Amino acid sequence: MESQWGDGGSVDLDDTRLEELSPQPLLTRDYETRPALVYERLRQQHGPVAPVDLLGVPAWLVLGYREALQVLQDNDGFPKGLENWRARSEGRVPADWPLGPSLEVNHILIQGGPGYRPLRTAWDVALKPFQDPRHPQAKRLKTAVTAYADELITLVGQGGKTGVADLSAQFSRPLPLMVASHLLGFPGSQGDDALMDMWRVLDAGPDAEAALERLLATLAELAATKLEKPGDDFPSYLLAAHPDLSLDHLARELFMLLGMTSDHVGILISNTVVEVISGEGSVRASLSAGMVREAMNRSVMRKPPLVNFVPRFAAEDTPLGNYTIRAGDPVWVSSAAAHADPLFADHVASGTTISTRAHLSWGAGPRQCPARELASTVAAAGVGRLFERFDYLDLALPADQLPWRSSPFMRGLRSLPVRYELSSAPARPSANGPAPEAAEEVLPDQSARQRSSLWRYLTGLIRGGR
Repeated sequence: MESQWGDGGSVDLDDTRLEELSPQPLLTRDYETRPALVYERLRQQHGPVAPVDLLGVPAWLVLGYREALQVLQDNDGFPKGLENWRARSEGRVPADWPLGPSLEVNHILIQGGPGYRPLRTAWDVALKPFQDPRHPQAKRLKTAVTAYADELITLVGQGGKTGVADLSAQFSRPLPLMVASHLLGFPGSQGDDALMDMWRVLDAGPDAEAALERLLATLAELAATKLEKPGDDFPSYLLAAHPDLSLDHLARELFMLLGMTSDHVGILISNTVVEVISGEGSVRASLSAGMVREAMNRSVMRKPPLVNFVPRFAAEDTPLGNYTIRAGDPVWVSSAAAHADPLFADHVASGTTISTRAHLSWGAGPRQCPARELASTVAAAGVGRLFERFDYLDLALPADQLPWRSSPFMRGLRSLPVRYELSSAPARPSANGPAPEAAEEVLPDQSARQRSSLWRYLTGLIRGGR
């Protein structure tokens, strides 16, 4: 044992190596259904940093808010990059480890070393036209979000002016996929098959491996097209900012954008809808005042879509919490656990219209999510349009009975059943929305849309009105 000085005086550090601690599995049935309970048990037993078993591989899980900030903000002391993982270098990570494939795709969220900085700079440059509200591409993106949202809501309404719908499958999940197709510059509805494959990959079903192969091949073809004929889209901007990117590397970056945008934003939309429908009066006040982002901000505080960040690795032996983290140990920061840390949560006011910005949902420090403004814009526009088009929305199940799906990284609703009443007034441009002719410019030809696999799937979900 060794000691360090904390806020309350001397703290004994356990210097037992991670491999010798025999950590308990994290991904249990309790984690699937009640992750907060799992985090609290670990906190009580170990403090703000706990050893856990991730499907057969030991790792440190950061539960404390202060410790999470320390790791996220110290890119030198806790760098990313699998080359920094001691157990992997020593051949102690099983070749068939289930999380291996998702971490071996060396894109912007995973990459460390000297290649990261020019790649991050290129990402920032390529995303700026879509995140800067003064830029024409940002305005066109908002037009696209509203137009796609209207398409999906109108499709739900084909089941009747009133009825029951699954807003997760019929709105929250397809909307960001459609927006991602717009960002990637897929012509018309040609990207719909790729979007369906992205869905299969995210759901990790029996056809996920074949879907991933098809998706990467499609993205490689798209990358080659953009190299030959650039457009006003993210792949073209990224290539212009980083001309040395190989087509294979560009395809990996596009895969990351497609996956994170679709799953993260889809969960964020569903969670915000639940927060508004079932939340206290201040949440409804936020929305009625036009402050959709405040409702969204509360949602990410309570239920962040990205519950655990991809791993970092200690650069040298470092005291953290009640343990000594050895050089090369994997360190996973849990935003969900950090938000529930009493040292943080007890100081967050819950009864005000304006919510805290101190959450970790987008990370912190120099590697904070480069697309956070893009994701927030898409989610806020989608949620806002939803409540503009429906006169009535209510949960078809009690909030505590909604089904959840968990993974080592994400946590979101499996379904979001609602009772609805569609507004009798025809769809109108929102106060800040696009003119009808602008919306038509971003929508694919309707005959092509109806032939697409995504649209056929969504049409099959329509339920009769009541």
